[in-house]
Amino acid sequence: MAGFDKVVKTYDEALAGLRDGMTVIAGGFGLCGIPEGLIAQIRRMGVRDLTVVSNNCGVDGFGLGILLEDRQVRKMISSYVGENKLFEQQFLSGELEVELTPQGTLAEKMRAGGAGIPAFFTATGYGTPVGEGKEVREFNGRPYILEEAITGDFAIVRAWKADRYGNAIYRHTAQNFNPMAATAGRITVLEVEEIVEPGALEPSQIHTPGIYVNRVIKGSFEKRIEQRTVRANGG
Repeated sequence: MAGFDKVVKTYDEALAGLRDGMTVIAGGFGLCGIPEGLIAQIRRMGVRDLTVVSNNCGVDGFGLGILLEDRQVRKMISSYVGENKLFEQQFLSGELEVELTPQGTLAEKMRAGGAGIPAFFTATGYGTPVGEGKEVREFNGRPYILEEAITGDFAIVRAWKADRYGNAIYRHTAQNFNPMAATAGRITVLEVEEIVEPGALEPSQIHTPGIYVNRVIKGSFEKRIEQRTVRANGG
């Protein structure tokens, strides 16, 4: 990796500097658009006491769920427990600290963090456990609670295509939380399906400008389906 060229060849290079106790923001929704190889690298590194910020925590045995198996995650900031039984078990037993955050609020926390906005007011969560202990102000006769932005030591993000400068395009619903997550990391690592040369991407199609990206690695993806629903022939 030299100059504007942000491509790294190995996962060791991609996550160099990740240490115990850090905060990792991960893009993806369920198993859609998750940085599979980077998650696997975190497991191989064996770092512990991580705070992970993501919509959910994968499923048992795949995605972010594999980090729970070795007790590498101390705290999850997420929107729902989802399809992960181990996540549920560790949460209910008190072994895993969980900060449940409304989905839109979580997205805005990432976006605000990336934009340098320290906090914002939202009506979502007022009058519920989500709002307990938070500052309340009234605007136009409606109460709002103060939510703080989120930034991470690392952001791990999955994209469809990127050039060597880190300009990235996401594909369809795999976009989800990835653009917000990409802006909110002190070090943002982009795992992509295809790397192209600078100038190959139409500027108007770029979702994440390379200014937000520190490292780019070409991954290979299983693209596992979270819930497969089929119907018998003739049904």
